Amino acid sequence: MQSRRLGKTGWDVSEIGFGAWAIGGSWGETDEGESLAAMHAAVDAGVTFFDTADVYGDGRSERLIARLLQEREEHLVVATKFGRRVELDPALFTYENLRAWLERSRENLGVEAVDLVQLHCPPRETYYLPEVHEACDRLVQEGLVRAYGVSVEKVEDALKAIEFEGVATIQLIFNMLRQRPAELFFDQARRRDVGVIARVPLASGLLTGKFDRNTMFAADDHREFNRHGEQFDVGETFSGLDYEVGLDVVEELKPLVPPGATLAQLALRWILTFDAVSTVIPGAKTPEQARANAAASDLPAPPPETMERIAEIYSRQVAPLVHQRW
Repeated sequence: MQSRRLGKTGWDVSEIGFGAWAIGGSWGETDEGESLAAMHAAVDAGVTFFDTADVYGDGRSERLIARLLQEREEHLVVATKFGRRVELDPALFTYENLRAWLERSRENLGVEAVDLVQLHCPPRETYYLPEVHEACDRLVQEGLVRAYGVSVEKVEDALKAIEFEGVATIQLIFNMLRQRPAELFFDQARRRDVGVIARVPLASGLLTGKFDRNTMFAADDHREFNRHGEQFDVGETFSGLDYEVGLDVVEELKPLVPPGATLAQLALRWILTFDAVSTVIPGAKTPEQARANAAASDLPAPPPETMERIAEIYSRQVAPLVHQRW
């Protein structure tokens, strides 16, 4: 497992991390024992960065990570997120509320200080409110959290957020079906020494190549209930791409997979070709998935012809539909 620097935090973290949304909820049925085993398998494979949120299973994901921290001796960096357990009203993003939300995460995680806390796709107005960022800076100064960042839906929000000096990281969706961040944002992030956390790297599983038109998702799986943005931003589900279109794109990508690898591993390794990315955080419900994700770090970079072909498929099949939306 290779490590990369997480922006101005100065921390070295595994370039393949672990996204803990799926073990918290909204991805169908999960088993706590298997979820914990998946995280242990990830650590065994060299993963040192774990990302969660207070809203994932209403704290369930954080509490599972607390168990992991108790059972491992390795130094692990844990990032959580706050701000989506209440109405998305900028007036609620006060120091008092932010501190209360952070205290709950500290308790769930069983830590004295959270490594990294991120505003969780907050209302757009908050990007223009210096007092919100001043409150986050205060939490850092008080030692409740070591650094703070922002998780965003749109590139425009990311560009606005990094204008604030205290923002150490940006988390955003970046994958073969969501390529816009590479155009402008990555250069700006490098210039400001902001760490980039790439989430939804497999486009909600589309880029595993395991789905087809007969695949059924559980009623409590966002890939069933949020296809049109019914519960949260539609871009979080299949990267905002129509499911049927996504299946067609995947069929064009499959021939590009190198021998001995999977489409999912190619998708993760493709993201790592962009040096602005600090870590990519695929989810895993099983030890097998966690090990397979981590193994993507060992793959050689895709050859130029593969990169060009992926860019061509995106430009022709995907960009006209979703590129400007996020």
